[in-house]
Amino acid sequence: MTQWVYSFGAGHNEGRAEMRNLLGGKGANLAEMAAIGLPVPPGFTITTEVCTFYTENRGNYPEDLRAQVAAGLARIEGAVGLRFGDAKKPLLVSVRSGARVSMPGMMDTVLNLGLNDLTVEGLAAASGDARFAWDSYRRFIQMYGGVVLGVDHHRFEEIIENVKLDRGAIEDTDLSAQDWHTVVHGYKEMVEQEIGRPFPQDSEEQLWGAIGAVFGSWMNARAITYRRLHDIPGDWGTAVNVQAMVFGNMGEDCATGVCFTRDPSTGENIFYGEYLINAQGEDVVAGIRTPQPMSEARAKPGERSMERAMPAAYAELVKVRETLERHYRDMQDIEFTVQQNRLYMLQTRSGKRTAAASLKIAVDMAREGLIDEAEAIRRVNPGALDQLLHPTLDPKAPRRLLSRGLPASPGAACGVVVFSADEAEARATKGESVILVRIETSPEDIHGMHAARGILTTRGGMTSHAAVVARGMGRPCVAGAGGVTVDYAGQALMAGGQVVQAGETITLDGATGEVFLGAVAMIEPKLSGDFATLMEWADKVRRLKVRANAETPLDADTARKFGAEGIGLCRTEHMFFDPERIGAVRQMIMSETEEGR
Repeated sequence: MTQWVYSFGAGHNEGRAEMRNLLGGKGANLAEMAAIGLPVPPGFTITTEVCTFYTENRGNYPEDLRAQVAAGLARIEGAVGLRFGDAKKPLLVSVRSGARVSMPGMMDTVLNLGLNDLTVEGLAAASGDARFAWDSYRRFIQMYGGVVLGVDHHRFEEIIENVKLDRGAIEDTDLSAQDWHTVVHGYKEMVEQEIGRPFPQDSEEQLWGAIGAVFGSWMNARAITYRRLHDIPGDWGTAVNVQAMVFGNMGEDCATGVCFTRDPSTGENIFYGEYLINAQGEDVVAGIRTPQPMSEARAKPGERSMERAMPAAYAELVKVRETLERHYRDMQDIEFTVQQNRLYMLQTRSGKRTAAASLKIAVDMAREGLIDEAEAIRRVNPGALDQLLHPTLDPKAPRRLLSRGLPASPGAACGVVVFSADEAEARATKGESVILVRIETSPEDIHGMHAARGILTTRGGMTSHAAVVARGMGRPCVAGAGGVTVDYAGQALMAGGQVVQAGETITLDGATGEVFLGAVAMIEPKLSGDFATLMEWADKVRRLKVRANAETPLDADTARKFGAEGIGLCRTEHMFFDPERIGAVRQMIMSETEEGR
């Protein structure tokens, strides 16, 4: 019998980090974290082989899969003392994708699965908090409705916004249990209108619906585009992780967050990330609420850091950070939840980073003794180093500030404003430099983000979809520019009394978060510091000689600065292009006599 399901957590770890091809990155790392003693809610992983089977057999599963999933579910029930579908003590689970390589935002997730009209009452009674239970139920219907039933997420947002307007509420957290009850009722009516049948109440049906949707999402348009851009084979498939829910939305002693063990923009050895009190994970990355900083050192006036708000959970998280970096010997991207002041780890993976951060982290880790010089060289993608050879804004250049946001991905970019991913791709194909401006990016925007020179969003933080994807692509990004208003219908953005129409030029500085009107002059980069160090280490082990393509004193000087060992190609015609020479050369060519020539 083929093993299709591997359990993790609660002392029963059937997987390990090296099994990422079978269990996907998320499943392999959940098993690994549980094995090294970190607090991981119990769960199980359905392997990537099932995804391949599902795709090749028109959405059918192996015969023995259902029995193995039932056994995995029973293990979770035994570990947490709750039962799936039970009206009084219900077990709720999350269903998440997990490919063997990280594909942030591309695949589908469903949280709070197992809630229905009966179990929501059981959750309210067991937790003593009706507001939390109904908030979780509306989140489940919204996620399941979008991911599994194909209902447009804007339909859900309209219902919430109308309830908030009726109550005079600004944030989702201002709504009461009764308000969420009203939202849920509206959701269920709308879903039934959209799909022609009631929202599913049977927990088993919900579970298999979500599993099928995650496997199906491997072949959706945005995932296919992402794979094409990152050379990820389609036959790798994704795993599915089913895990006991822990709740960051039970009150003021609960939180959820996303953090990096080092700064993914600069590579600095500081704890970098964001969290939200009384929230679930999607709230942080979706940009619906403005997240708060992790450490007190990075908090601005009016912000409440996790270090100050939850000192015990923060201290434990700092220890986890050290443990994970020592264990994986690489910068990690972590998701966590705090439920009633107790920390739980939901994910770790090697964090996406800019070229500058990749370089600094590799050199620093070699100096710290975590890796050797040869490993440091292998850690840095040669193509990513190309990003460091691009211009930055000239500090002396005149500029007109339009607005400010968060410096989400460094680098500078100048281009014409476009408001849709399709237009960004179309104009870039014609050779235009474009800046993609969105209220918030979604995974469907991936092709436009790739085509754009830079990205500007009015919502979302440093760990939002736009920020993470932009850093991975090497695109400058300014996120969460709250002072900018985007009018998609009018094809314009407004900020500080200025109106910028589609097709007009703006400049982004992803290192400072500033947005400027018009084009700002750039300066060429210098290769020194960590870049020079890594190149010296590479020089010790390389066998290839590097010579330049150069014809002029300036070219030769530049080549020397970049470490070339000689000139390999010299084209004489380039020597004649100097403005002082070209006239004489043209006269010589056009001369009608030998004496003239």
